[in-house]
Amino acid sequence: MKYTVVILLAALAAGPALAQSRIKDIASVEGVRENALVGNGVVLGLQGTGDSAAFPLTGQVLRDTLNAQGVGGPDVVIRSRGAAMVSVSAALPPFARPGTKIDVSVAVMGDAGSLRGGILQPTALIGPDGQVYAVASGPVSLGGGFSAGGAAQSVQRGVVSTARIPGGATVERVPQFDLGKQANITVSLRNPDFSMARQVARAINAGIGSDIARMLDNTNIEVTVPAAYAGRAAELVADIENFPVNPGASPPPARIVLDERSGTIVMGESVRISTVAVSHGNLQVRVTETPQVSQPAPFSQGGATVVVPRTQVEVTQGGGRMIVLPSGSTIRELVNSLNSLNVPVQEQMAILQAIKQAGAIQAEILGAR
Repeated sequence: MKYTVVILLAALAAGPALAQSRIKDIASVEGVRENALVGNGVVLGLQGTGDSAAFPLTGQVLRDTLNAQGVGGPDVVIRSRGAAMVSVSAALPPFARPGTKIDVSVAVMGDAGSLRGGILQPTALIGPDGQVYAVASGPVSLGGGFSAGGAAQSVQRGVVSTARIPGGATVERVPQFDLGKQANITVSLRNPDFSMARQVARAINAGIGSDIARMLDNTNIEVTVPAAYAGRAAELVADIENFPVNPGASPPPARIVLDERSGTIVMGESVRISTVAVSHGNLQVRVTETPQVSQPAPFSQGGATVVVPRTQVEVTQGGGRMIVLPSGSTIRELVNSLNSLNVPVQEQMAILQAIKQAGAIQAEILGAR
């Protein structure tokens, strides 16, 4: 299996980074966010790729819908591969107004094979408080995915059990939040850090020319709306979000992220290493499976043809090499040393964890989420 290693270094040159960022790039305003909406609906018009009888919920929903319109009866059994039960989700953007169109995502709930050609029936989208905030409907789009097949073979490209409806939902109501009338606003950092929170508070005070911002914790900075912005808190936010800050003056904690699934290693510039010796032996293990067919002798009684497994295991180990990293070595020197040994990515992960266990690496090692 082939792996690719990605090394991200925050700063290779000596000294702090000089690049500046805007407050809007590293923080958000409390209350200005999207709200998740979800609902359950039915997609009709499928060409025999809908839910089967093994998923009876679709038929029950169709029967109840027809009964509400005075068609059929409570004992009618509907079996149709032209319909599929789906989960419908959307994100209600901040400050949306009734009548605003938002995008919708649709996903199969049962055993439907494809949503191609389907039309989502009107579906209520509900917020966390149980209220209906939007109604979704319209033809679904697979975005280029397709599937085709016969009795012995099938071909599929992309995902055909999920779809989108651009502008497929209409907002009917919105949460009650008026930013312009707020007496206080809270600026929240996306990456909690005490030093950065203090720097943001100082940048706001310097930019406005008044002591209106105070740091609450490592994430939140409370800003009091000054008299000059009374009733115009949104304009204050517009000014604050463009104030410059210097992330390089507050480097993030030393961390190493290991993603064993994709073979990715991400390390920050703040990682430091104490004196440590690393030995790597080129160990290779090869397992080969060559199954063979065993047939009974001619005219034997009760014999049967069986597959007999044949496994061959080979282990080879080349000469080992050792490197010594002096105290205070940087992450660049560590990476160069491991690459000089031609160490595969998975073994680099094991070496980093071993160095951490030896107490010679000043960083937190995390697994990718």
